[in-house]
Amino acid sequence: MHDAPYLLILLVIVAFALVSRRIGNSLLSLPMIFMAAGIALSVLTPGLVPMEMQQHLTQTIAEITLIIVLFADASVVKFKTLKRDMAIPARMLLIGMPLTIIAGTLLAKWVSPEAAWGTAMLVAAILTPTDAALGQAVVSSPSVPERIRQSINVESGLNDGLAVPVILAAALLAAAATGTAVEGAPENLWLFALTQLTLGPAVGVGLGWGFARLLDRSIDNQSITTVYQGILFLAVAFLTYLVAESVGGNGFIAVFLGGLTFGNCLRNDTTFIEEFMESEGQLLTIATFTIFGAVMVPLALDHASWKTVVLALLYLSVIRMVPIWLSLTGLGLSRYEKFFLGWFGPRGLASILFALLIYDEYPIPGSDEILACVVLTVMISVVLHGVSAQPMAQRFLHRAAGELPDAPRSSSPTAKPLAQDDDGSHHP
Repeated sequence: MHDAPYLLILLVIVAFALVSRRIGNSLLSLPMIFMAAGIALSVLTPGLVPMEMQQHLTQTIAEITLIIVLFADASVVKFKTLKRDMAIPARMLLIGMPLTIIAGTLLAKWVSPEAAWGTAMLVAAILTPTDAALGQAVVSSPSVPERIRQSINVESGLNDGLAVPVILAAALLAAAATGTAVEGAPENLWLFALTQLTLGPAVGVGLGWGFARLLDRSIDNQSITTVYQGILFLAVAFLTYLVAESVGGNGFIAVFLGGLTFGNCLRNDTTFIEEFMESEGQLLTIATFTIFGAVMVPLALDHASWKTVVLALLYLSVIRMVPIWLSLTGLGLSRYEKFFLGWFGPRGLASILFALLIYDEYPIPGSDEILACVVLTVMISVVLHGVSAQPMAQRFLHRAAGELPDAPRSSSPTAKPLAQDDDGSHHP
């Protein structure tokens, strides 16, 4: 009977695979289904994962998945389009992100007046980064204008690394409020931030360019097979992360910029990256959200309160959407485009990783509640952003066709409404 949980998960994977096309056209999503499967596992087989392994296992799987998703998503962003519309993600990162952290800090302090300011800022900083994995349904949708898709992709790729110095500073302030010294904390926070935000990009761009050149030469010489192109892609992603971290840079920024450079400098076909993400990448996402549902959700529910629910809902709506809307003022975007960019800031892998890191390494009062708030926010985000992705993406087509007012200035004016198959699914 000890094999029963694994049999259940395998049966869920088989069932999902058999109807994956129909699910793709529905309001359900892969993270939603496998998070639910993980929750079911935790109820049916409590103690499946030993307590001492739970957080470490979740952190490891989430980190591996985030590295691969960031590298792969960045590799399909093209410099030509990005250069033309760079103002959108730049405003979201340089104006929208600081405003979100400030507003989130004020909200957390208002909800919990007894909490230290450092703790309030810590919660806000952890819940500000968005998640590329949960945004896949939107980022890959041809219904959404390219500039909107790429802006969401670039924002989610870079805000993880930009949040790290703020998270660390907030954690140190929160620990200092209790008079507790933190082992291994950087002596100079400004120098730490500078190295994170300079060495990371340098490593990413350098390795991305170098390995793209090597792969091009190998393909031209016909000395590499298609299978090993995918393996090389995987190895370069992890190598970029580890090199950046070893020299003091931010690994996540390095991975995203490495993927961006790799994809744009490679002269040969990059179809192997898309094929990899459609198979191995999906399996990693399945593993991540199954473990998240089985391990983290029960932990969060044990420490949840009305405060964590209020914070989760507001961080996913007002605290995210108003700053993004303000940051995009004057760029000529339609009201719906600004609303869309504000809403699709799903929280996921990065927030989980940061919360677990703080939970393990920083002696902060109320760390159980902080972790519960983060996990609850991610859980709600999986559902709300999963359900809304398809309808909101399709709305772009209706607006382009003139069926709705305030049609966006799409970078794809020739987009056509989806036709309907006999089975009810849609295709371009």
